[in-house]
Amino acid sequence: MERTEKRDFVASLATVFGETSFVLVGRNAGLTVAAVDDLRRRMKANGATYKVAKNRLAMRALDGTRFQGISPLLKGPTALAWSSDPVAVAKTAVEFAKGNDKFVILGGALGNQLLDANGIKALAELPSLETLRASLLGMLQTPASRIASVLQAPGGQLARVFKAYADRDAA
Repeated sequence: MERTEKRDFVASLATVFGETSFVLVGRNAGLTVAAVDDLRRRMKANGATYKVAKNRLAMRALDGTRFQGISPLLKGPTALAWSSDPVAVAKTAVEFAKGNDKFVILGGALGNQLLDANGIKALAELPSLETLRASLLGMLQTPASRIASVLQAPGGQLARVFKAYADRDAA
């Protein structure tokens, strides 16, 4: 990489660190190109980005961001993954690590909170953002349907009483 390319890369990575809410650090020593491509494809399918970066350049990009605490994890062959949905990144990385021994999750950061490998695994066990939204919507709709049925019940009872009077008068 030339000096200008390095500067541009650091600037783009610093922009990413300023905009994202979660960064995962993994060790990718010994991964084949096909395995890295597979991991990139999986990450992209879940709305995440996976990038292998030189540690020195990544540390420069981390300076002054809320993710500065992950700098000690950047030793050896490491890669970074990020997304606005932290659960999606964590789930994808944990699933891939289960099937591939050469990919090791080192840790990461969720906002200002540093996470170790166990913290990432715990994050992966949470339901996804879409699942949480669906369950919240279901909870919000349930009381509304109950209120509608309660409000509808007296009207139905009145209608039955009026029908009974009408049937009695017709007889």
